[in-house]
Amino acid sequence: MLVPIIGGSITGWLANRSTQKQYAKLEKPSFSPPPHVFPIAWTALYGLLGYAKYRAEQHSNPEDVRKVLTPYELQLGLNYIRSFLFFKWNLRGTALIEMTMLFAMVSLTAYEFNKVDKLAGKLLVPYLEWISFAWALNYSIWNLNKY
Repeated sequence: MLVPIIGGSITGWLANRSTQKQYAKLEKPSFSPPPHVFPIAWTALYGLLGYAKYRAEQHSNPEDVRKVLTPYELQLGLNYIRSFLFFKWNLRGTALIEMTMLFAMVSLTAYEFNKVDKLAGKLLVPYLEWISFAWALNYSIWNLNKY
């Protein structure tokens, strides 16, 4: 259950180190939250992800575990890559496209989880909402800083 939290922490540290000054200089939309909100939100969301995965795995038939967990693993990989695209490599347009794929994969994960455990599927709803918000924020920052 701690894999998403630990993985997200490591990824965030690697992708965001030495980028805070650069991020602070970007023009941001009025709805951009203060920087301290992001680690709090992501830690909570990663915790929900880990618990949802645990429940889905526990409620899956052994022969169906791979089918249920594959979208989860793919979305987690997409999630980790996004930080590098947006922060480290300044590929904000690419990050936007990647976030669209992330949303689709999380939706598929929620669908697969819901088939084996309703609560596991519902636990991903805040994550989908946050990704939608992050997509809008990513789009706005990309659009405001096209130079």
